[in-house]
Amino acid sequence: MENKTINGLYKKTKAISDEVEKVIVGKRTAVTMMVLALLAGGHVLIEDVPGVGKTTLATALGKATGLVWKRAQFTPDVMASDITGFTIYNKEKSEFEYKHGFVMCNILLADEINRTSPKTQSALLEAMEERRVSVDNKTYQLPDPFMVIATQNETGFVGTFPLPEAQLDRFLIKISIGYPTLREEMEIISSRQNENPIDSVQPVCNQQDIQNIIRLVRDINIEDVIYKYIVELVSVTRDHPLIELGGSPRSSLMLMRAAQANAFLDGRLYVTPEDVASMLLPVLGHRIQLTQDAKVKRNSPSDILRGILNSISPPHRKK
Repeated sequence: MENKTINGLYKKTKAISDEVEKVIVGKRTAVTMMVLALLAGGHVLIEDVPGVGKTTLATALGKATGLVWKRAQFTPDVMASDITGFTIYNKEKSEFEYKHGFVMCNILLADEINRTSPKTQSALLEAMEERRVSVDNKTYQLPDPFMVIATQNETGFVGTFPLPEAQLDRFLIKISIGYPTLREEMEIISSRQNENPIDSVQPVCNQQDIQNIIRLVRDINIEDVIYKYIVELVSVTRDHPLIELGGSPRSSLMLMRAAQANAFLDGRLYVTPEDVASMLLPVLGHRIQLTQDAKVKRNSPSDILRGILNSISPPHRKK
C-alpha cells in the first residue's frame, strides 16, 4: 500500500477520534481505546458507574465512522431471537423468511448487557467470534466490519446476570471512563444547556475506509521476538499462584491484534515491546480469574498483571 494511501487512512482514523471527542470531554484514553478496538477488529466491554457517558461514547463512535449501528437495551424480557433474528412464514410467497435481528449491523451497542438472561447473552457468542448467526439450521453472515460495544454498571448487581468467562473472553478489551474533573464537568453541562453535542457528530469516513484500515492494521509487521514476548506474558498467567484461570490462546491473539492497532495509532507499521506492554492490562484484565487467596489479600488483576510485566524482560529492538 502506498504511503499516500496509508497517510490518508491514518488521517481518517484521527478524524474519528476528534469527532468523538466533541461529546466525550477529557476522556482521550477511553476514546483512543474504542477506536483501537475497532481497528483491531475486536469488541469492547465498558464497565463503569451510571451516567459517565458509556452509551454516549458508543453512539458517537457509530456516527463518526459512518457505519450502520444499532442500540439494543438489554433487559430481562429481551429474547435470543431479538438478537440473532428469526424466521417467519410468508403466506403470499408460501415460504419462510428470515427477519434480521439486532446483530445485522456494523456496530451493535449492547446497553447493560448483564441485565438480560444468560440465554440471550449466549446468542451473541457466535456473532462475536465467527461474525455470523445460525437460525433454523441456516447461517447468515454479518456485515463487515462487525463490532459489539457492551456496557454494564459496576454497581447495582440486583437483577443482573454476570457475564460468563466464555463471553468475557470474546471482548478484546475492557475499559472504564471514570468521573470527569470539576472543569470537565462544567464544560459538559454548559455544552448541553440548549442542545445535545451528539447531534453535531458527523461521519468522517465510510465502511470501505474502515475495512481498508483494518486490513492495513492486520499487515503491520511483527518480529518473532515480539510473538515470543506476547506468548510468554500470557503463559505466565496460566501457572501463577494467585490466578485460578489464566489467559487462553485467544488472549495471545487479541494481545497481538491490540498491539498492532496501537502501533498504527502511534504512526508506525511495526510492533514494539511497548505496544504489547501497554495493551496487556486492558486485554487480559477481564480474562483472568483470581484465586480466593488473592481476593482475600485484596489483589487486583491489574496488580498481578503489572507484576508479570515487570518479571519478564522485553526483547531488545533491532537497530
